[in-house]
Amino acid sequence: MKYLFILGRNIELSVAEIKAFFRKNNLDFKQIGLVGNGLLVETKEQLPESSIDKLGGTVSIGEVLASGKAKDIFDELDKKAIYSVEEDKLNYAVYNFNGKDFADILLRLKQKFRKESLKATEKKLSGNIKMQDGEFVPAIASRKIDEQYFVFGDNFGRIIEKTDYKALEGRDMKKPIRRNELAISPRLAKILINLSEVKEGDTLLDPFCGIGVILEEALLQNIKVAGIDKDKNAIEGAKKNLKWFGFKEWTDYILINDDSSGFHSSRISKVQGIATEPALGKLQKSNPSPEDARKMVNKFEEMMIRVLKNLNGNVSGKIAFTAPLVFTNKGKFACNFERISSSTKLKILEGPIHEYRDDSIVGRDIIVLSKLKYNNS
Repeated sequence: MKYLFILGRNIELSVAEIKAFFRKNNLDFKQIGLVGNGLLVETKEQLPESSIDKLGGTVSIGEVLASGKAKDIFDELDKKAIYSVEEDKLNYAVYNFNGKDFADILLRLKQKFRKESLKATEKKLSGNIKMQDGEFVPAIASRKIDEQYFVFGDNFGRIIEKTDYKALEGRDMKKPIRRNELAISPRLAKILINLSEVKEGDTLLDPFCGIGVILEEALLQNIKVAGIDKDKNAIEGAKKNLKWFGFKEWTDYILINDDSSGFHSSRISKVQGIATEPALGKLQKSNPSPEDARKMVNKFEEMMIRVLKNLNGNVSGKIAFTAPLVFTNKGKFACNFERISSSTKLKILEGPIHEYRDDSIVGRDIIVLSKLKYNNS
């Protein structure tokens, strides 16, 4: 089976997340190609149901219906239903990822709809989205679209799952406690959870849990969680949020008000991985000097080394976290991840992957460390 993943603005991060998602679900896969923000993969098994809800860096997922030349594709499509509408009208759009015979496919698609007495109207892709690498990719037209199709090379398929941004924003905006400037987004929380490769039924640790965004997203995936934060107000906020979601303390989660770099690690049981966003430094209103930027990242390195050493015996799997990427007038300043790796005896498995906006003063580096090589048990 072949699937298309239409990626979000950070292509490198989205691809890393998808690969981790396949590994954690024990799915063999092969990357066929990457064109713009379209990633095509081949698998032996179907994707888990509602995979899109577990991915933070993917806009939509499509399934290849037929491959080959245009004539061969539509000979095959005569045997398949490629739309589901209650009326005899259909608005559709078609993505083009270096599609072979693309114009011919569009023509044959119209002929197929006409043959099936369907009043189908193609809506052109309008507008562009700027990706993090500066590339512009087309976006779906804002008008109502009933079906989305794609041509990737010599493959034709249909979009089968789309991110429900309205639902995602709704649960984020409606929860009791929010911290606009400090809390991680649900999208990035999902990415970090996938990069940690913690599976359903396992336990994830967030040693800088704040008001619990990563914890919420993990619990929604049936992953048990433990959260630590030295800010008492943040822990109280996390309790209110998790209760609002309907999760049960001690059964689904535990929360600890303490400093992750110094608390007695015996207070938590073994966990299968870490996903976390530590404090990235004080909020900056303007670009700091190179000297101040270096101090910021050095302070972060020292803090993370202390935390990871303290948690060494508690974690059996991977550790995914964000780190400050500081922009100055003389370039970017990032952490020395080799120093963190050597000091904690952890292997760098993925990254650093930059995550930032054009107007960022402090962006993020995202890093994944391999499971600990030793423990204290």
